[in-house]
Amino acid sequence: MKRRAFFVAVAGVALVAVAWGAVQKVRGPSLPGYEVVARPLVQTVVATGRVAALSRAQVGSQVTGVVLERRVQEGDRVQPGDVLAVLRADELEAALKEARAALAQLQESTRPQAQAALHEAQAKLAQARREVQRRQALSEQRAIAHEQLEQALQAEIVARTAAEQARLAARALAPGNPSEAAARARVASAQAQLAKTTIRAEVAGTVLTRNAEPGDLVQPGRVLLEIARHGATEVLVPMDEKNLEVLAIGQPGMCIADAYPAQPFQARVSFIAPSVDPQRGTVDIRLTVASTPDFLRQNMTVSVNVETGRRDSAIVVPNDALAVIDRGRAALWLVMDGRARRREVRLGLRGLTHTEVTAGLQPGDWVLADAQAAVRQGDRVRVRASDPAADAGNPATPQSPPAQRD
Repeated sequence: MKRRAFFVAVAGVALVAVAWGAVQKVRGPSLPGYEVVARPLVQTVVATGRVAALSRAQVGSQVTGVVLERRVQEGDRVQPGDVLAVLRADELEAALKEARAALAQLQESTRPQAQAALHEAQAKLAQARREVQRRQALSEQRAIAHEQLEQALQAEIVARTAAEQARLAARALAPGNPSEAAARARVASAQAQLAKTTIRAEVAGTVLTRNAEPGDLVQPGRVLLEIARHGATEVLVPMDEKNLEVLAIGQPGMCIADAYPAQPFQARVSFIAPSVDPQRGTVDIRLTVASTPDFLRQNMTVSVNVETGRRDSAIVVPNDALAVIDRGRAALWLVMDGRARRREVRLGLRGLTHTEVTAGLQPGDWVLADAQAAVRQGDRVRVRASDPAADAGNPATPQSPPAQRD
């Protein structure tokens, strides 16, 4: 009797299990899913770049010489006119001495000699004129031959010509005349060339690199120092070209230096390159830093989040619920009346964890968490609410270099 009761109990349990299994089969499997909601959404482009000065000045020498002094080093701040380096150029010093000697000779020797020659020529001309007058008087009295008068007249002509030549020579050497002006110009040119041996800063900025040391022979065309101009600081970022359609001048960005992750700072897109690098498939953008932090250094690595779109309220679904067909459409599993329905939706902004759906869904709809779930059109399913935040992992990490628009 007990044996029969045992078999009856087992059979009852089996029947209950079969019935429960049949009910569960009719109701469908329990799968994780999300409720469609309306919420704020921000679309960003994530990339990595480097700090760069707005412009850099390359300082070189305009003359050939040997470095005597280098008065700055990397990191020094300089102002226009500050001495950066001093050269020794013996040939330029000799040329200046030669030009000065030529000017001194003109002023102290050649000019006085010309003045003396003019006085002498004028005296000879006066003497020749007096001699002509005497001989004319004697010739009228028939005291001398006419030939002697002609000789006096000829001597006067020669004296007058010599005096005119002396006058022209003295005038050419007078102060402010072409000869002296040319001599002074040669002195000024030699001084200007020698002044180039003192290399000065032309702009205010910070010394980035130095490429010369005392004793080095430098020539025109060689970069001795590089100076980052004072002013706005920029972050240079190579973006994947697929992000071009969402990038625009003026978009805000949040920057985080790898060396100072706890001190983010604001920037704004100020430049988008007109061409794409064909080797890397990237386009360079520049972000101007509004208020440059003290810790920023040239060529620092910086992570950048550029805000390319914002919605105060948008119908969104978690990204893992979408099977993207193209950049503007996607497919998902919509659960209606306990059955799975494949639904194509239109996409809008894309955030790090959620994407805006502009057509195909309404707030309150339920979708399966896995866009590739092993179900078929019309299958019965039961939705088990899932937390999208827990499934998102670490959304702040870029998916692929150099930029990931998520």
